[in-house]
Amino acid sequence: MTAPMNNDDTRILYNDTCPLCRFEVDHYRAAATRTGAPLRFDRLEDAADWGLTEDQAARRLHVLRDGELLSGLAAFRAIWATLPRWRWLARITGWPVIRPAVTVLYDRIAAPLLYRAHLRRSAKRAGRQ
Repeated sequence: MTAPMNNDDTRILYNDTCPLCRFEVDHYRAAATRTGAPLRFDRLEDAADWGLTEDQAARRLHVLRDGELLSGLAAFRAIWATLPRWRWLARITGWPVIRPAVTVLYDRIAAPLLYRAHLRRSAKRAGRQ
C-alpha cells in the first residue's frame, strides 16, 4: 500500500523487478529523503491503482504529477525537476534540440531493451514455479 499523498507529491510508478530501474529509483529515493523532495514511489504491483496493467507499466517509467500521468522522458523530467541537484538535467532535456533526440533514445532504444529484459526475467520466474 502506498503512503498518504500530499497534493504536492510526485508519484513514481517503476518496475521494481528491473535491477537497473530499481537502482535508479533507489538513487532518486535517497536524494528525495536527503532533500525532503516530495517524491512517492509505487511498485509495478500498484499499476492497477494508476489505471494501468502491470504490462503497460513495465514498458516505461510513469509519473503522476499535478494530476497528470506522464511517461517516458516527460516522467524523468518531472522527477529531475523535483530534485535540487537534478533540475539542470530537467531544463537541458527540455531544450528543443535535445528533447526530441533524448525522447527517441528512450522510446526506441532504452525502454524496449529494458522491457524485453523484463519479459525474459518474468519468463524465467514463471519457469521456476
